[in-house]
Amino acid sequence: MVRYFKTVYLMKNLNKLYTIFFSLIVTLSMYGQNQLNTLESSVRWEGKKITGSGHYGTMKFHDSYVIIEKNKIVSGEFIVDMTSISCEDLSGSGKAKLEGHLKSEDFFDVKNFKTAKLVVNSVIDQKASGFLTIKNITHPVNFKLLKDKSNYKAELFFDRSKYDVKYASGNYFENLGDKLILDDIKINVQLKIK
Repeated sequence: MVRYFKTVYLMKNLNKLYTIFFSLIVTLSMYGQNQLNTLESSVRWEGKKITGSGHYGTMKFHDSYVIIEKNKIVSGEFIVDMTSISCEDLSGSGKAKLEGHLKSEDFFDVKNFKTAKLVVNSVIDQKASGFLTIKNITHPVNFKLLKDKSNYKAELFFDRSKYDVKYASGNYFENLGDKLILDDIKINVQLKIK
């Protein structure tokens, strides 16, 4: 009788181990396939003032996984390294000053929030929907995801004030005049799949 219970106990634990092992293999294969080529992919940002002037630059991908079915992206998760924010329309001390300001608590507080994340839940007829997380604040987003051969491109806008990025925002401050910075930030993404 004791031997019977030991055998049953052993079989249950073996079944659990097999389940865990199988789940691990599936997860690793999911993450191992269709990975984003982070070196050849790009994230470009653009912000503007009320006057129409503004700044633009790039950020780098930190990590990602992409699920592709029938040669099309159906879902995925894209993690951006916020410490990589760079400005491309300035140089020298002006460039360094703006990049430092964007990384500060006035904007994206990258010391405390090193990454941002876009989770794509579905793509139907080039219309993607999901969630954008910045500074640990998450909101739904919708945008077009277009395929160009083996690459993909997307353009989306997000309201920075919804992510606690308050500096010179008309949603938080009054009488800013020509110092007001628009809340909508434009993001252009080029995705290169390995």
